[in-house]
Amino acid sequence: MLQNSWIFIILLCLFSLIIGSFLSMLVYRIPIILFRQWHAECQSFLSEYQNKFANKRKMNIALPRSHCPHCQQTLRWYHNIPLFGYLIQKGKCGFCHTSIAIRYPLIELAAAILPLICFIQFGNTLVFYFSCIFSWALILQTYIDIEHHIIPDQITLPMLWFGLLINLQHTFTDIQSAILGAVIGYLGLWLFARIFQLITKKEGMGHGDFKLLAMLGAWLGWQYLPFVVLLSSSLGAIIGIAILFVQKKHKNTPFAFGPYLAFAGWIVLLFGQPITQWYFNLFLG
Repeated sequence: MLQNSWIFIILLCLFSLIIGSFLSMLVYRIPIILFRQWHAECQSFLSEYQNKFANKRKMNIALPRSHCPHCQQTLRWYHNIPLFGYLIQKGKCGFCHTSIAIRYPLIELAAAILPLICFIQFGNTLVFYFSCIFSWALILQTYIDIEHHIIPDQITLPMLWFGLLINLQHTFTDIQSAILGAVIGYLGLWLFARIFQLITKKEGMGHGDFKLLAMLGAWLGWQYLPFVVLLSSSLGAIIGIAILFVQKKHKNTPFAFGPYLAFAGWIVLLFGQPITQWYFNLFLG
């Protein structure tokens, strides 16, 4: 018995030494791989945007005060009235008369309409307040992705953890389904994108999309992810083809997939159960 214990200890030590050698190689190589990748991406980014973001004016969430992106003039208080400020100025800057981007009133409208729909669906409950936070985050992610083709981790990751936290109390799903949803959401899209890249030698999807689907999985549970992917893919294909046709762009032109994931996730959050019942009644009798 004692002899068998010593054999096990020796084998364990030998195996652990092999694993340790492998880990030491990873400690050396992984940072180099990442730093080279980030360096290449930074070089590409700087060459493309060095003029666009050349202004050295200090900027954070609070500073500087609201201003015209074109002439940099600080806006008057009534210019900042949601929606009405846009109408008062007739869609143009009050100083330089440059057209104001339509996204400003669209975001303001969406930020008001989506919570209203949530209230109709959930009433004055805790679920309603959580759904408002969810809706606003999706609006933010959608417009950033449309304009810059990025989905910031600073939004996605806190929302992912928040989704897991609130589902400890079975708010939208049970915690087991939420955890599996986060894992399957990320790995599912990652695997699909990896296979696509191996076949076509092109990147078909960004990592922000993986994290966004993981966030949706953390809120909704893994059971709804197939419908989210199906709905977002269908919408993305239809609208993407329409945009390419109307704007006469090349078929390899990149487009933002995040907005379609966000829309599908929001639909499922509000109407997931009725949609699922309708689907099973329609196809399974």
